[in-house]
Amino acid sequence: MFSLPRNSRASAHRRLASGRLPKGLCVFLSCCLTACAVGPDFVRPTAPVTQRYTYEKEPAQTIVAEGGAQRFEQSAKIAADWWRLFSCSKLDAVVMQSVANNPTLQAAQASLRQSEDNLRAGYGIFYPQLSASFQPTRQRFSPARFGQGTGPSTFNLYTFTTTVSYVLDVFGGERRTVEGLGAQADVQYYNAQGTYLTLSGNIVNAMVAEAAYQAEIKATEQMVGFLEEQTSIIGAQASTGIVPYSNLLSIQSQLAATEATLPPLRQQLAHTRHLLATLAGQAPADWAPPRVTLSELKLPDELPVSLPSDLVRQRPDVLVAEAQLHSASAQIGVATAAMLPNFNLNADYGLNSTKLATLFASSAAFWTMGASLATPVIQGPTLWFQRKAAIDAYQQSLANYRQTVLAALAQVADALDALQHDAETLRTQSLALNSAAEALHLIQANYQAGTVNYLQFLIADYQYQQADLGYIQAMGQRLQDTAALFIALGGGWWSAPESTIDNSSAENAGRSLNTQASSQRVGANPP
Repeated sequence: MFSLPRNSRASAHRRLASGRLPKGLCVFLSCCLTACAVGPDFVRPTAPVTQRYTYEKEPAQTIVAEGGAQRFEQSAKIAADWWRLFSCSKLDAVVMQSVANNPTLQAAQASLRQSEDNLRAGYGIFYPQLSASFQPTRQRFSPARFGQGTGPSTFNLYTFTTTVSYVLDVFGGERRTVEGLGAQADVQYYNAQGTYLTLSGNIVNAMVAEAAYQAEIKATEQMVGFLEEQTSIIGAQASTGIVPYSNLLSIQSQLAATEATLPPLRQQLAHTRHLLATLAGQAPADWAPPRVTLSELKLPDELPVSLPSDLVRQRPDVLVAEAQLHSASAQIGVATAAMLPNFNLNADYGLNSTKLATLFASSAAFWTMGASLATPVIQGPTLWFQRKAAIDAYQQSLANYRQTVLAALAQVADALDALQHDAETLRTQSLALNSAAEALHLIQANYQAGTVNYLQFLIADYQYQQADLGYIQAMGQRLQDTAALFIALGGGWWSAPESTIDNSSAENAGRSLNTQASSQRVGANPP
């Protein structure tokens, strides 16, 4: 006996019912799928038994930094609209617009519908197949072909035929085929969920990057303005001999170096805005994202952390790998059934007459009934090695599944470690910024009193500006890594209304959960 695993039965069969098939028909088809069939019965891989993600004991919270400490809530519910925890209405609006218009998400939904239609088509094998034909012909018959001496005759012949056939799926090859189609429908279902998750994660990632780039550009422009003002003052002093000319060269060099950092930042900002436009399904020339500052993005202070055993049942990429494993398992049954006999029932009923008016007379009827058995006799090693190849494909899918699980566990571990280190970095950058600001204030006072030279003042100001940029980058990185944790945990799609993917109100995301916006990390080098 075999039966679809719980997740497949709850997805493929549920979606069949949502496709307007009669309830009784769905029950009948389910019974067909639970009949005996050759080949292995699919069993979901065992969930990891480990209770944590990192080798060291996971802390209950991060250290206290700007924005407070972030607490890790074990086994807490993950909201499907997790991005709303950043409390930014502009971010929410961009996510919803992208869900409504993103072509990649629409393609994933179309692929899902295609796989479900293929599954519905596959169920047709469990019904009797009925066909009908009507064939009017005009013939010339020569009795000489049968040794008769009479002359030829010409006549009309009208033939109406109906044929009924039914496959006796004795060994379950067809049932395994349909089982594989159901697994492929699950693959596309979880791919669509993964596309939705990736889309929302990329938007949050890019919106944070845009806010950070704007803050970095503003801070750098302020530094440039200050240096330009000081260059003018030092130039006038150098021309009168009050200060050495080397002081002017020093500040001009610092000004040029600072100005050189602006074009890459502006390029990254433009690249991020173009990315957001494409995610929203718009041309960059026709749409611009709303401006968001880092202060408008609230750092979530309570973060859910699922157990590893739950993670493998909620990450779309892991579920895709599991559905592919199920499909490979079904193919072993298909290949096994191909080595065994197959049985068919056939019945024909027809009418023929030389006159259309008498076609439906009782004397015009003819019929046949019978059964057929076909079995491979001599196929060489073909069928045997086809089955062996199917087993090898299953082993490959199993290894891929295990690798996907390991990658998922590592991604969560990376996100948890990143958040702890982000808090440490942000606190250090905050201390550095406060110290640099205080040092600049003291140096400025001493410079005005004439106790320090201008070069010392420039160095203090440069250190303050650099500390300010480091603080901005640390804030943005902490926000992005918070989003990365939600993505690594699966994003809570299972708690969303069914319409989010199947019947999206806005015509409504793989394997990779963080691809499109990977270059939009705060502080990333420009391409």
